[in-house]
Amino acid sequence: MTNQSGESPARRVVLVANLAAGSLVDGGLTPGGLRERLEAAGLAVVPEPRPDAPLPERLKAAATIPGIDAVAVAGGDGTLACAAQALTGQDVPLGILPLGTMNLLAKDLGLPLDLDGAVHVLATGLAHRIDAGEVNGHVFLINSVLGMPARMARHREARRGRMGLPDLLRMAAGLLRHLGRYPRERAVLTLRGTTRRVRFRALAVVCGDYREGFGQVLSRAGVDGGHLTLYLVETLSAARLVRLGLGFAVGEWRRLPGLERHETDALTLDARKALRVMNDGEVVLIAPPLRYRLRRSALQVLVPAEDPR
Repeated sequence: MTNQSGESPARRVVLVANLAAGSLVDGGLTPGGLRERLEAAGLAVVPEPRPDAPLPERLKAAATIPGIDAVAVAGGDGTLACAAQALTGQDVPLGILPLGTMNLLAKDLGLPLDLDGAVHVLATGLAHRIDAGEVNGHVFLINSVLGMPARMARHREARRGRMGLPDLLRMAAGLLRHLGRYPRERAVLTLRGTTRRVRFRALAVVCGDYREGFGQVLSRAGVDGGHLTLYLVETLSAARLVRLGLGFAVGEWRRLPGLERHETDALTLDARKALRVMNDGEVVLIAPPLRYRLRRSALQVLVPAEDPR
């Protein structure tokens, strides 16, 4: 659509910045500074309806503004999953300003990780539909993890925004302590019509699947593959943990002993108590049974116009 001068109208976006995100926590960036960058790129920035509300409510309110072309979200993977909760199933695209620690979704989408490049995609990119995963109404875009990794997440949260080498060493030591301190999780798994009891140290449900290959740690093969992938590790000694880590590092880990892998579009986990679940890095307690399902092409995201995914 063009105006009378023949030029395309400015893309109207609402900016929602998570002040707890990695690059905003240290004061290097501010929402006002982000807004100025967006406007300098030719975007029309619409004010947030509820800027003082909790982040989920801010995102939900932003998604309902009439006539906007995208919701621009500044933050990490957990923030983007929160945005997906509001935008999945709607026609409003998600624009990504990757300001988190890992920025795994941005990498999977082929988005530039520098702010200027991300703003350019926000101004000129094309909308592309990607898959989303869901467990009991909670949307995730990358993975949903149970067991020891979800327990360890509390140590990361305590050091958010200030992770140095001493902190990483303390986390590694805590991980080794966890190997013997906590019993394995017990659950009943229903997959492809078969039900069985499982005990596990770690379980992950991935939206799509991880890519094997040297240097491809936690890199997914695609964002619209049309399936979930279940990974299950029943036992995890210190030696097996090291072996698994090395397998990830060299890109050959799917065939490691003790690692189950299944492709599916739905599964159920039942247990006697609420389970700690880490969805895209954010931990929540969910009452069983946990019902996972794939939502195909459920979310629109802006990707580079010159290289649509």
